[in-house]
Amino acid sequence: MPETSPLPSELAAGLKRDDHGLVAAVIQQHDTGEVLMLGWMDDEALHRTLTTGRVTFWSRSRGEYWRKGDTSGHVQHVKSVAIDCDGDALLVRVDQVGAACHTGERTCFFTDLEVTR
Repeated sequence: MPETSPLPSELAAGLKRDDHGLVAAVIQQHDTGEVLMLGWMDDEALHRTLTTGRVTFWSRSRGEYWRKGDTSGHVQHVKSVAIDCDGDALLVRVDQVGAACHTGERTCFFTDLEVTR
């Protein structure tokens, strides 16, 4: 846990972060259950998400915070946030405006794989 986490101490203590201090955040449309995308959050990104009503991620590729929709207009309005039983993943329920995926698709999960038995 970061020594200067902006999160309440009980929440910060309950998070299980990866080696880079990140937790996976599954983003879901609040009213339909549609899974939109997966992003990564550190303590600051989660704090911003919980306190601003907009989803903020940590960009692993750019090494900076990004608030979904600031450049695209495809905003995610936070409806609720839940932590899983192990503390290593978050479920962020949102009202998605426009596409969630950078490709312009509604969801990032638009490529189905063949399942064989």
